Amino acid sequence: MVIPVYNESANLDALWRRLKPVLDGCGRTYEVVFVDDGSADNSLDLLRELARNEPRVRVVELARNFGQHAAILAAFRNSEGEVVVTLDADLQNPPEEIPRLLDAIDAGNDVVGGWREDRHDQTFRKVASRMHNHLTSLIVGVPMHDYGCMLRAYRRHIVDTVVECDEKAAFVPALANSFAKRVAEIPVGHEQRASGDSRYNLLGLAKLSLNLITGFSLLPIQMLSIAGIGIFILDAALVLLIVGHRLIYGPQQEGALWLLFAVLFALIGVMFLAIGLVGEYVGRIYLEVRRRPNYIVRAVHVHDFDSREPQSRP
Repeated sequence: MVIPVYNESANLDALWRRLKPVLDGCGRTYEVVFVDDGSADNSLDLLRELARNEPRVRVVELARNFGQHAAILAAFRNSEGEVVVTLDADLQNPPEEIPRLLDAIDAGNDVVGGWREDRHDQTFRKVASRMHNHLTSLIVGVPMHDYGCMLRAYRRHIVDTVVECDEKAAFVPALANSFAKRVAEIPVGHEQRASGDSRYNLLGLAKLSLNLITGFSLLPIQMLSIAGIGIFILDAALVLLIVGHRLIYGPQQEGALWLLFAVLFALIGVMFLAIGLVGEYVGRIYLEVRRRPNYIVRAVHVHDFDSREPQSRP
């Protein structure tokens, strides 16, 4: 079980009270890996206290806030289970849905995603998420209703493959689906956030979509190339039309001039779009060649049966 945590101190007690009975009732051995992603509140203190009292809890403490997907990668590397389930700490996705994900994994699937069929979010977030899901499905080639739901289950070999990729701007659900042979999606419940604010806004979704486009597909550059060829053909036809018009009817003062201006502005717009997309790809290359780590683990806190103090290892 993998749970990234960032400033969720108000939800952690309720989360554990609901999560532990669910995991105990599954009839499986389990571990819970919490990742404190540089929380500014007392989330880390609460998690360390939980690790002190619960032998099945491990707390990975990151040096600062690296983002949700980097935190998940850190937890993946520090997990050991044959099946890994991810869950947000905000309780919007009910922990009680976990057995259904495990049943779908037992049915032979490599990845099982939750689908928030009845979302309790603001309208603009629903619309933005729907657009993002369509884009992700198109690029990854694995259609899913909800790539943004963090309630998901992965087999061990998928988790290990995702970790080995060591990508700097990894979008874990899309990356995992690209490696999976069998992917399933099941409807899961969705509740309003009990406390705190969502970390994802429209700007965050836009940045995630740009990372997705430049990280998983060459389609934008290929489409620009096709568009460039098409524009060249249309421009050549327009030049021939204007020359023919001048030869037949003589010079005209207004019509052709405005048409040329329109074509010029269209070409300038395409050029700026091309520069922006090329800049995104160059930026990703820059991130890769720097070889900076996705995250830095400051300590791992686990249960100590003798002293009942959390152990830490780098």
